[in-house]
Amino acid sequence: MNKIKISAVAYTNTKAFIYGLEHSDIINKIDLSLDIPSDCAAKVISGEVDMGLMPVAAIPLVPNANIVADYCIGSDGAVNSVFIFSDVPVEEIKTVKLDAHSRTSNNLAKVLLKFHWKQEVAFTTNPHAKTDAIVLIGDRTFGKKDDYAYTYDMGEEWKNFTGLPFMYAAWVANKEISTEFKAEFSAALKLGLDHRNDVLKDLPATPNFDLKDYLYEKLQFEVTEDRKKAMNLFLGYIEQLEKV
Repeated sequence: MNKIKISAVAYTNTKAFIYGLEHSDIINKIDLSLDIPSDCAAKVISGEVDMGLMPVAAIPLVPNANIVADYCIGSDGAVNSVFIFSDVPVEEIKTVKLDAHSRTSNNLAKVLLKFHWKQEVAFTTNPHAKTDAIVLIGDRTFGKKDDYAYTYDMGEEWKNFTGLPFMYAAWVANKEISTEFKAEFSAALKLGLDHRNDVLKDLPATPNFDLKDYLYEKLQFEVTEDRKKAMNLFLGYIEQLEKV
């Protein structure tokens, strides 16, 4: 049997998923690579892998895209790892440096600044540029909130803006995946979520950051109807941005 090629993200927010895959029989049926979100997206889009934990903003770029698991990376309000860090209050932000790791977070920042805060902002991907604010995601944000004058948690701000939860990444395939495999895959992910305490034991302590609160409270992992509604709303806002 040909193994299913899968790309997953190597952040703390996916550690439970990886644990579940590695502690299930499904590990013998897959070829798993760990990547940053943007590389994961590129691999699924190009067909280098069959499925991956895709930043949702990139899903429209995937040929034959279909969500193949009951679990995702989401939040209902503050997520504590997807931020706009700023030297000035949001109403004074004129320039923003984007994060090369994630299309979704960059687009979420653009959507919030344009439609929630009504700000006209210039964006750059130049890592050396001096800007009023930066987008930063994932483990690199842990314990960094006090390093900046102003901190905006984009999960919290999306909830303030729309009243909805958010889905940052979903398991997406670029081909038909069998019902049996999808069921086994979702069961493996659930196994990992059920063993988050074991995952926590293997994580290094992080100054000024509560990992247990992050994995059990801030992150939410179920693909719900509200989360799918939020994803479609978000993708609609991105379309509006691209027409401007």
